[in-house]
Amino acid sequence: MALLTRTSRLALTAPQRIAALHTTLPSLSSESAAPAPYSRAPPPSSTSPAGLSKAAEFVISKVDDLLNWARRGSIWPMTFGLACCAVEMMHTGAARYDLDRFGIIFRPSPRQSDCMIVAGTLTNKMAPALRKCVFLTSYFLCSVWAFLDVENVVVMEIGVITTTSAIGAWENSCSTLLTPANRIRHRNSGSALEYLLVRPQKKHMIDVVVVGYTWSGGLNNQSWARLDRFLVSPNWIDQYSRATQRRLPRPISDHFPILLEGGGLRRGPYPFKFENMWLKAEGFKELIEGWWQGIVVRGRPSYRLAAKMRGLKHNLKIWNKEVFGRLEKNKAEALQQVERWDVVEEERALSEEELGQKKTAKENYSKWVSMEEVHWRQLSREIWLREGDRNTGFFHRMANAHRRVNNLIKIKINGVRLTEDQDVRDGIVNAYQHLLSENSDWKADIGGLVLKQISLSEADALELPFTEAEIYAALMGMNGDKAPGPDGFTVAFWQNCWEIVKEDVLDMFKEFYDQNSFIKSLNHTFLVLIPKKGGAEDLGDYRPINLLGGLYKLLAKVLANRLKKIIDKVISPDQNAFIKGRQILDGSLIANEVIDSWQKRGEKGLICKLDIEKAFDNINWQFLLKVLHKMGFGSKWIGWMWSCISTIKYSMLVNGVPAGFFSSSKGLRQGDPLSPYLFIMGMEVLSALISRAVEGGFIYGCRIWKGRGQPVNITHLLFADDTIVFCEAKKESLLYLSWILLWFEAASGLKINLEKSMVIPVGEVEGALDMAAEIGCKVGQLPTVYLGLPLGAPNRASSVWDGVEEKMRRKLALWKRHFLSKGGRITLIKSTLASIPLYQMSLFRMPKSVARRLEKLQRNFLWGGANGGNKAHLIKWEVVCTDKKKGGLGLRKLIWLNKALLGKWIWRFARAKEELWKKVLEAKYGKEEFGWRTKKANGVFGVGVWKEILKESTWCWDNMVFKVGKGNKVRFWIDPWCGNNVLSEAFPDLFSMAVQRNATVEDYWDQNLSQGGWSLRLLRDFNDWELGLVDNMLVELRNYRVSMEEDSVFWRGGADGLFKVKEAYRVLINADEAAFPHSNVWVAKVPTKITFFAWEATWGKVLTLDRLQRRGWHLPNRCFLCGCEEETINHILIHCTVAKGLWDIILALCGVQWVFPNSVKEVLSSWKGSFVGRKRKKVWKSIPLFIFWTIWKERNRLAFKGGVLAFQKLKTSFVYNFWGWAKVYIDMESNSLIGFLEWIASK
Repeated sequence: MALLTRTSRLALTAPQRIAALHTTLPSLSSESAAPAPYSRAPPPSSTSPAGLSKAAEFVISKVDDLLNWARRGSIWPMTFGLACCAVEMMHTGAARYDLDRFGIIFRPSPRQSDCMIVAGTLTNKMAPALRKCVFLTSYFLCSVWAFLDVENVVVMEIGVITTTSAIGAWENSCSTLLTPANRIRHRNSGSALEYLLVRPQKKHMIDVVVVGYTWSGGLNNQSWARLDRFLVSPNWIDQYSRATQRRLPRPISDHFPILLEGGGLRRGPYPFKFENMWLKAEGFKELIEGWWQGIVVRGRPSYRLAAKMRGLKHNLKIWNKEVFGRLEKNKAEALQQVERWDVVEEERALSEEELGQKKTAKENYSKWVSMEEVHWRQLSREIWLREGDRNTGFFHRMANAHRRVNNLIKIKINGVRLTEDQDVRDGIVNAYQHLLSENSDWKADIGGLVLKQISLSEADALELPFTEAEIYAALMGMNGDKAPGPDGFTVAFWQNCWEIVKEDVLDMFKEFYDQNSFIKSLNHTFLVLIPKKGGAEDLGDYRPINLLGGLYKLLAKVLANRLKKIIDKVISPDQNAFIKGRQILDGSLIANEVIDSWQKRGEKGLICKLDIEKAFDNINWQFLLKVLHKMGFGSKWIGWMWSCISTIKYSMLVNGVPAGFFSSSKGLRQGDPLSPYLFIMGMEVLSALISRAVEGGFIYGCRIWKGRGQPVNITHLLFADDTIVFCEAKKESLLYLSWILLWFEAASGLKINLEKSMVIPVGEVEGALDMAAEIGCKVGQLPTVYLGLPLGAPNRASSVWDGVEEKMRRKLALWKRHFLSKGGRITLIKSTLASIPLYQMSLFRMPKSVARRLEKLQRNFLWGGANGGNKAHLIKWEVVCTDKKKGGLGLRKLIWLNKALLGKWIWRFARAKEELWKKVLEAKYGKEEFGWRTKKANGVFGVGVWKEILKESTWCWDNMVFKVGKGNKVRFWIDPWCGNNVLSEAFPDLFSMAVQRNATVEDYWDQNLSQGGWSLRLLRDFNDWELGLVDNMLVELRNYRVSMEEDSVFWRGGADGLFKVKEAYRVLINADEAAFPHSNVWVAKVPTKITFFAWEATWGKVLTLDRLQRRGWHLPNRCFLCGCEEETINHILIHCTVAKGLWDIILALCGVQWVFPNSVKEVLSSWKGSFVGRKRKKVWKSIPLFIFWTIWKERNRLAFKGGVLAFQKLKTSFVYNFWGWAKVYIDMESNSLIGFLEWIASK
């Protein structure tokens, strides 16, 4: 749909508007009730695209049907006159397609209805006509349906419209789907899928989320898909930031109509939220200190603290309204002041006083721009992107996107669909009040169950008094931009105002220590529903997230920091979640190796994937207290836990407005730092129950062994509420398991969700359905997904990476680059790489074809143009993917990164002690001497995860050295432990005389010597000429001694001797050290857009006229600044007379004479500035970058806008801008221009 503003339409002449109406609109009289008949043409020729003919015609029909349908549905008041028409195009020769299309409806708000509808089927001849449709209504919308080859034309036309000033929204009914998640039993081609994923994004079109599928068909309507969608432009979404779309009922067609709404009315008062941008306001902390100290309250410490927060909140509201003011208004007024001085400067030269006032105006504007960025960053929750890089537009749109996705217009609760706002709010409150209320059913007793316990000393350590250092460390380790709770204060407030509030907070902690309690209002919680997937509709499709008060979160963080130090003592190896040293990847590796063992031995087995229904919400409190008692926790600690979980009061936050106020009697809060640890302690009961059944012979897992080695029996793996059980393919095993699950539910309140659980047979298992019936779940199949990773898939299958690629496409959506600086793009690429493919790359080998596609996504995102086209990739990707010190951007080649990640397993295996995953690998593959590595994995059949990992052994061990402890696991001659080389290579003559060449270091250490010493055991005595070799060897050995510690391995060259993926990547790429002035390019506090341009210029890759000519552009080459020489990057930035004028200002100021180098790279390499002193060093290093940027901006102004160069004005502007820029980004000591220049010139 294209939406053109009224201004754009009125710009057309009357004849143009009449012509447009004549070519697109039929008569809309009420007499045309019968639809016009379709006319069919002969079948298409062999040269036509499949399903299309060369001829196509416009057929006007169904207008009154559409109007009557709209009236019957009372969709909007029928006051729009000529605003509604239906245009259909038919494909002659495509009789099997239903061309009777329903219209698409748009209403900006419930009270605004001036809009039009165009519904139609489209061929390539209609696409240009879209741009001619201009009407006198508020918006123009066009519904598009076309075959894939015609959509190519449509997307091109979308690009033309959306790159103009028009506000655009398109509804697209695609015969090919955007993502696999948008279909059920509906296939489409991969190339078409990729096409439709990428092309709308290239035109900066955003897909607005819709609930449910929009088409159904096939036999008995078993195929469902989301074919119809709104694609809106970023400008449109700015106009309607709360826009949503929803599906309407369909009377006849196989397509559902879609209603696009511009956003509802405000539903109530929003709660107070502390704005982090206030912390940047001048004198703000002094205000906070005065208000805080001026509020005098009597009572218990937690009550005083709560009262002060209420008083401070009241003061902040008044100050924000009367002093700080509206952010948008302040920014606009500051910009007007800057523009006023620009107008005056165009008319006459400004005096020094006026230039100072102009500079002050620009600084004031920069201040408000910076605050706006902080504001939208806080709302967007995009915490990965740093401030100060002018990514406000991106933050703004991400905040609006989160708001749209989380907006609750309707919801289904217990099968009842609620659509009215008050009904939705009441329904959600009642549902969660019921959910969080414990029933009075009988609870099973766990008194006879044996659980692991902590020691008395560990229990006492948990109950020590709280210290200021402990509290402060916990506070500073929290994220300051997270959404605040009911108190409204972000963590950033407590972090920045710690010295002001410290005494009151410490008093509250002392109260909690002494009395095991605090005022309940501090434990008030907002409960927010976040959709688990696109198109969430049922209450179960939403995940509850708790927004806790800042003070309670700090208290819980301190307690959690204590608990995590000892949690591993009471949690069995079967659990991998939230335990230091255990990783989520461990469980996935074990599960895949279990399947691999079954497959290679030809055995049958069952995998039970169990999903616990609303796990955190349903766990019983009394059950948790019993678990804590059985694990040996002290009474004070148990009292603290009870105080934290039993004093909670909830309010639902529906569309930003609080609803309800109720307590709970069960459940843990997601978002509470204590909840994960308490939950896995509760899940330890399930692990103990399964282990007891295994010991009793009721359940048999998968026994893994090799030869005569010690077997390992794997029966279950737990990661939080994700549980997987391995058992024999026997009905009895599942029967016993069902009894365990029922007993666990009776004890803990945790119930298995049978709809999401499944039994997966491995091998040819007969009667799988009957076996699954014992538990009551469905039967699944391999490969599947466990913990977000492939389970049971062939190790080199590229299909397992499809989901990763889809997620990366969404995350690197091309519309985002339009609002991100180059620095922001780099950061997004890095964060996306860390959060999406990195996880799967850490265990599975990525095929080269997949790596090429993902890197292409990253390249296009980095270099793409603002209008959706792909700009030239100026610098080779191999250079980009090197460290900044070597001239790159610090990105990574995926193939080499994958190898480094897999190599970490080799390192982990050598360092691991008693971890379960290591025991599994040792039992399955056997271990080489001393157990530093497994034996080679053979065979081509099976999953083969570890087999692929072992391919990285050679380069890993080449970069690992041994640290000798006892010396009983390190070979004296052969292993690297002494110096840079192994002793057999450093002293080959002595090695040839060794009695036992495989002897350990311990064998050569003689404890009988005074304080111990080395005793070389050789086949014969030394000759005289060999004594020098012996002396050299003893000198090499003198700094090494045997101790009582265990032998271990260290990473060669690492700063701390530990494996780092970053360092391993450097080893693999083995890049040569390049002479690149990185420290003078990536200068701290300089905006990334400037440093990025300097980086391009240093490589000489900026698209100046000479480089455009090399790329085939036929352009005259003359410098836009001087008009004398040919334009090259070195000329315009260094040697041009205009550039030299700016350089001379700085050099003369500092009394420096300098012979300019030939290139930008040489300028930055030789720009040392040792004579300017330490305080001015950062300013001095940034001077070339600022000169480069000033020249390049002026060059582009002349190149693209024309005009005449005003050299004196450029120099004056440069000096004042440099002063203002330096003052904003670098600490200054002078408030006048003269003082600043003297400060720069001083030694």
